[in-house]
Amino acid sequence: MNHYAVRKYIIGSLFVLFSVILLARLLYIQVIDTSYKLSAENISRRFIIQYPSRGIIYDRNGKVLVYNEIAYDLMVNPWQLTRFDTTELCSILDIPVQQARDAIQAAKDYSKYKPSIFLKQVSPEAFAVLQERLFKFPGFYVQPRTLRVYPAKIAAAILGYVGEVNENVIKKSTYYHMGDYIGISGIEKSYEYYLRGRKGVNIYIVDVHNRIKGPFQNGRFDTIALAGNNLTSTIDEDLQAYGEKLMANYRGSIVAIEPSSGEILSLVTSPSYDPSLLVGRKRTVNYVDLMRDPSKPLFNRALMAKYPPGSTFKMINGLIGLQEGVIVPGTEFSCSRGYHVGNFTVACHPHVSPLNLPQAIQNSCNAYFCNVFRRIIDNHQLGDTKSNFNTWRNYVMSFGLGKKIESDLPNELSGNVPSSRYYDKYFGVHGWHSLTVISLAIGQGELGITPLQNCNVAAIMANRGFYYPPHIIKSVQGQPDIDPKFKIRHNTAINPMYFEPIVQGMDASVNAGGTSYIAHIDGITVCGKTGTAQNPHGKDHSIFIAFAPKDHPKIAIAVYIENAGFGATYAAPIASLMIEKYLTHAIKRQYLEDWLLKTKIEYGPER
Repeated sequence: MNHYAVRKYIIGSLFVLFSVILLARLLYIQVIDTSYKLSAENISRRFIIQYPSRGIIYDRNGKVLVYNEIAYDLMVNPWQLTRFDTTELCSILDIPVQQARDAIQAAKDYSKYKPSIFLKQVSPEAFAVLQERLFKFPGFYVQPRTLRVYPAKIAAAILGYVGEVNENVIKKSTYYHMGDYIGISGIEKSYEYYLRGRKGVNIYIVDVHNRIKGPFQNGRFDTIALAGNNLTSTIDEDLQAYGEKLMANYRGSIVAIEPSSGEILSLVTSPSYDPSLLVGRKRTVNYVDLMRDPSKPLFNRALMAKYPPGSTFKMINGLIGLQEGVIVPGTEFSCSRGYHVGNFTVACHPHVSPLNLPQAIQNSCNAYFCNVFRRIIDNHQLGDTKSNFNTWRNYVMSFGLGKKIESDLPNELSGNVPSSRYYDKYFGVHGWHSLTVISLAIGQGELGITPLQNCNVAAIMANRGFYYPPHIIKSVQGQPDIDPKFKIRHNTAINPMYFEPIVQGMDASVNAGGTSYIAHIDGITVCGKTGTAQNPHGKDHSIFIAFAPKDHPKIAIAVYIENAGFGATYAAPIASLMIEKYLTHAIKRQYLEDWLLKTKIEYGPER
């Protein structure tokens, strides 16, 4: 083979090799690597997400609690950016130049080809100016959004707030992308699926100056946004606003429930905050301020605070005693300023003696219920101490205590009803007996109950032995009914006939000179029970639970006022005013309202 023949084969081989490389590269660019296709599409097309309006939230009477107003997010696509007058853009938006530079760098770090938010919630005034000059800023465009508006500025803890999704949410759900919003707390979180609606998208053709020239393929691939479902809550706006007004100077909570349905009429936690503070561009700053506030306005005391129930728990012990047959309604016990065993005493206030069960509730006698509790635990005809204690605990938990009620509001605590295992571990297997845990007789010790749970106890008393799970939503637009679990009737382990003497005692407590007499309302038979919860960090907490009217009850209520002393001092009058407001739509005892509004309790730092 001569020299020229060899050269021919070498050159041919090189052509073949280069052709293979070129074809492989084209295959990689066009089939495997989509970045070039993506960048080309982003240059010629603009995908504008159509964000749906979130559902409107109403109160039980059709009053608007939350609605939407238009807002605009300024978006940036780094791939389309060219040199522009940063100073002019920042002047229109009223932001520092460095903020603009940081936002552009953040967008580049997120993606070179995907748009992201440059500035949230541009004001309508700035938007009007920007719209005319947007052609000067290639790579930028405006994305319509909506913001939540709270006309009454109440019920922040109930309604919750909306915030931008984080990476964890994006990883768990294909629906959400960077810059999307999601319910963070309250109803906004619990009913996010219904409230959020469904996003749409419009695809446009843009020219080299980033100006929209028309819809892509006449809108063939566009999808419309579907607004979120409207919700009707169980809340009574007037009652909620009145409760927040009464609680303005106090720390604590109010929960009111319609006993016949489990619908929450009002849920007040105090201190609270204006829900509009967590809307818009200042949301982050305001959230940090609220977090740092020593009074903890973001802490929902109605669902997340755990207190001893105090004397309000005596009614449950009385019911267990009746059910176990260790007492009857007429059983009497004496009280000489307390319950005494040797050198051990559980003190009690002065009152007539001896007392039967209804009278013991009327006068909130500690000695009576210490006797009842010891008869339950020490009833060796039924079992030993531990088995009797476990029986007692099972009765208590049938009232929805010691576990989550599973309402439709997030972050509800379960509370605590101590187990025999707890005492075995603390005192030793044979190291405790009824007197060791006698504080449980009067609702103290290791018992922990949330205000929502104690209001549910009041609803159980009103219903004479059963409850429906407390819930905050009455109906969802487009849905045939609410979650079926809220229609399930839960019966306690107590025979309904035993509730009558308990209700009789609650009636006498308010209307026959008992410890709750301050809650009396002319023309309405209120049945109630005061309580005082011991507080290791300061003055005791004031507690009151009640329902009204006595027959065919329409409202059950629990009020907790922190560091306010006896239940009759603050909690009972606040509860009675709430009952009066709901049942009569007016307040006749103006003197009582004026006193509560003018009185202030000095609170130190939260501990």
